[in-house]
Amino acid sequence: MAKPLEVDQQWLDRIVEQVNGLQYGSVNITVHDGRIVQIDRTERTRYDSPSHKQSQHDGQGQSKPRETAHAQAESLRAVQ
Repeated sequence: MAKPLEVDQQWLDRIVEQVNGLQYGSVNITVHDGRIVQIDRTERTRYDSPSHKQSQHDGQGQSKPRETAHAQAESLRAVQ
């Protein structure tokens, strides 16, 4: 049977601190032996419209098919 989770006010405050202001993302809480040992916060940034440069490149502003990671890396190198 699993140990009951030990959570004190300090950990609750830490969790609230990580969640506050998070618009898109996740908070991952790691527990070992019934105790919180780590909190990871991953924040995402979403862009609703393509950049001006990308719209011109695509011709009519339509998004192009998803590129592979290798093709994206090549295009980034070309910009440098």
